[in-house]
Amino acid sequence: MKTSIDIQGMTCASCVRRVERNLSKNPYISTSLVNLATEKANIDFDENKIDINSILKIIEEAGFKGSLDPHETAKRKKQELYQAKKEIIIATLCTLPLTIPMFLMPFQIHFSIHWSVQIILASIVQFYIGKKFYVSALKALKDKTGNMETLVALGTSSAYLLSIYLIIKKIYLDPTQPLHLYFEGSAMVITLVLLGKYLETKAKAQTTEAISSLQKLRPSTVMRINDNEFEEIELAQVNLNDILLVKPGNTVPLDGEIIEGKAHLDESMLTGESKNKMKSIGDQVIGGSINNESSFKMRVNKLGANTILSKLIKMVEDAQAQKAPIQKTVDKISSVFVPTIIVIAIATFIINSQFFTNIEQAIINAISVLVIACPCALGLATPTSIMVGTGQAAKVGILIKNSTALEQTHHLKAIAFDKTGTITEGKPKLDYIEYMDNDQSKINTILKSIQEHSEHPLAKAVIDKFSDISSIKIQETTVHKGIGIEVKLDNKKYSLGSKNFLSPQEKNEIELLEKGGETISILKDEQKTLAILHFSDQIKENAPLLLAELKRLHITPIMITGDNFYAAQTVAKKLGIEEFKAEVLPEEKVQVINELKQKFSHVAMVGDGINDAPALAAADIGFAMSTGTDVAMNAAGVTLMRGNLVLISDAISISKATYNKITQNLFWAFIYNIIAIPLAASGKLNPMIAGAAMALSSVSVISNSLLLRLWKPRS
Repeated sequence: MKTSIDIQGMTCASCVRRVERNLSKNPYISTSLVNLATEKANIDFDENKIDINSILKIIEEAGFKGSLDPHETAKRKKQELYQAKKEIIIATLCTLPLTIPMFLMPFQIHFSIHWSVQIILASIVQFYIGKKFYVSALKALKDKTGNMETLVALGTSSAYLLSIYLIIKKIYLDPTQPLHLYFEGSAMVITLVLLGKYLETKAKAQTTEAISSLQKLRPSTVMRINDNEFEEIELAQVNLNDILLVKPGNTVPLDGEIIEGKAHLDESMLTGESKNKMKSIGDQVIGGSINNESSFKMRVNKLGANTILSKLIKMVEDAQAQKAPIQKTVDKISSVFVPTIIVIAIATFIINSQFFTNIEQAIINAISVLVIACPCALGLATPTSIMVGTGQAAKVGILIKNSTALEQTHHLKAIAFDKTGTITEGKPKLDYIEYMDNDQSKINTILKSIQEHSEHPLAKAVIDKFSDISSIKIQETTVHKGIGIEVKLDNKKYSLGSKNFLSPQEKNEIELLEKGGETISILKDEQKTLAILHFSDQIKENAPLLLAELKRLHITPIMITGDNFYAAQTVAKKLGIEEFKAEVLPEEKVQVINELKQKFSHVAMVGDGINDAPALAAADIGFAMSTGTDVAMNAAGVTLMRGNLVLISDAISISKATYNKITQNLFWAFIYNIIAIPLAASGKLNPMIAGAAMALSSVSVISNSLLLRLWKPRS
């Protein structure tokens, strides 16, 4: 069983590591992925061995609080922001009097506050406002680990206690000695860290903008029609097959079918398609789309998690919750980060006090090391980029199932395409039929009856052609994947499909017909061929644009199809695809993909049908067209909400942009610590500057991730 738990109290990568480590100790929890940016834990566990309450207890024992109620979490976060703002105001009011003398010194204005007043102001900041740092640090210590609060608590306490020591020293040991205190340093560090966390929280809220926007598409109430009477009800009260009224300007509440009226619907928030779509009686409508025209009535056919909007939100949430492969390295570093910094701070004190400066300055340098180090930036570098990247992709109709797909898509060296419904429109037209029997009417009836039992695109073309003909009841049906269908009708066997149903001699005759580039189907009874059906399918207008883009990106396109060689060759020539494989059975597609992976290393598969699902799963990255089947979408790593193939190049583009942001963030997070810690150890940074730098480092990482919102698609 899988569940998502909101976690309260995490502040840095070390906290994430602590929660994951405690959860992973339990043998009945198979997976635990904790995300600092979303403050969530995604857990896979054996519900027969452990319950949710036990999991919440494990999280609590790690020093944090878990919640399953999103409304409670939202309310808590709002309260925390309000409380944080109040604490920053109090801390600032107490800190300013302590820092004013320092800011006046460059102007030769010497002003000081009596040490007794300084103690009062600093104590309020240190122990009232800064209480949370001690609480969190003690919880981490109890768990035999450390976190950002450990560093802040140690650093500011050292500065505070050093100041207390200097006051005692002056009063009892050397009253003539000038008194230089460091209360302003400890108070300023706490104030700046709080300000940084506040700005970080505000910035993190922007990274979840995509999900928030999608969630807002759900209306709170709907207008239900019962016996021609209208009643306004809550969305949760709607049942399957209820009739709803959707007025102009309103949001379509759920997925369903129009039964009366028509409208132009804006589906841009769901598919990224900017053009309004005309919908009339019999057409399917998507919950979350906006009615821009007249009122219409709809029958609800999907509820809750089964709606497209719910699936879309779940997909984006899952992608944002998972860890990218690169994060594993970061987690290993984060696990030893805080202990390493404490060791460096101790070494700084010892070396400075013994060889370079006095004990007071050595303590100040050690304090600077403690407060300059920032595990937060490391923890936020990857998840914030993924959250913004997947959000931007979702806005244009690219649903990325997991962070691995997002990170790996830009590595692609080759992309394999299914033909029908992917490169072509998937709406074959029955051009004409060659009848080998004089009873054409009977043949048409047989064709209609057989194809009513098939989901293949060719079947729809036949049904559309003979829509006014009555069908006959089929007695038996056997489907041969990639070949065709066999049925028993009036106690006689018939087969309809490719040339694989034919004898070798008959195959040769059909191949002569296939050389024209058409798709051929053959209807046979037990003795002879009854009819030959000729189909054609249009290439998607945006296919050439994608192929040109792939050529620019040095990605090799390959077409894999079950269609005949000549039909495949015709399409390949038109698009300039040099490599293609025809007459490939569904079970053989996986083998072809595995061969391509050996040749090209990173290979994607693009498809839309049930037959494509194994190949989509076998590829490094699977792209499913949402115009296809749910099976294909579930097997793929990326789902394209529109049939526009250029979305594939957009997916590669956002993957590349996101990966670049991840590497930039990690570079700046590492380089910040590599440069700042030695400077602090050598006394080049005082604790206040160190505190400000630490507070702003996390904000800068999030701000850099938010620049991904400037990314624009080509489609």
